[in-house]
Amino acid sequence: MGTLGGKECFAVEVEGPGTASFSNLRMNIQNIDRTLFNLAGRALQVCDWYRTHQFCGRCGQATKESERDRSTICSGCKLNFYPRLSPSIIVLVHKGDEVLLGRNHMFPEGLFSTLAGFVEPGESIEETVIREVKEEVGVNVGNLNYRGSQPWPFPNSLMLGFHAEYQSGDIVLQEDEIAEADWFPCTDLPMIPGKFAISRWLIDEYLSQRGIPV
Repeated sequence: MGTLGGKECFAVEVEGPGTASFSNLRMNIQNIDRTLFNLAGRALQVCDWYRTHQFCGRCGQATKESERDRSTICSGCKLNFYPRLSPSIIVLVHKGDEVLLGRNHMFPEGLFSTLAGFVEPGESIEETVIREVKEEVGVNVGNLNYRGSQPWPFPNSLMLGFHAEYQSGDIVLQEDEIAEADWFPCTDLPMIPGKFAISRWLIDEYLSQRGIPV
């Protein structure tokens, strides 16, 4: 997996827990520092990729590990396969002292977050932000401001974070995905994700810009 603190790091899959105690990475986000989380996330992604790319998707023959880079090569047609990475956007839509937050159907009751979605083939990141917001909550946004990124290995995303300014439109939910969405005053937010997640970084940063303690 690379080095950490001058020490070589490896990912090893085991048949069973044995005498070790295993814990779900996603359920322990708040209990692990960011560097170790990124390393563990890389291990999850690489192991999953290697496990699911033992055979070529074009001709069906077995693959083997490349000696030059992190890829597998088909033993027949020589097609290369690299670890899958799915770019996605996550965006805080704002309107003065209000922010637009939504609750996905998979979220616990009462938990709201920023909006997110995957990049489609042929799209720029900026086009994805505009499309996803329109699809999920029906409003139009502009003045996009890129704020940072976070690896998110569940299973293989790279989250690209934005602030976006509300321009027009009323909230209309994409009901198969969004359970609730509303405008919230910056001084009276609902339950939001913990400080480890990029969604929280986006919210906290905007609050700071408005002079509101976080």
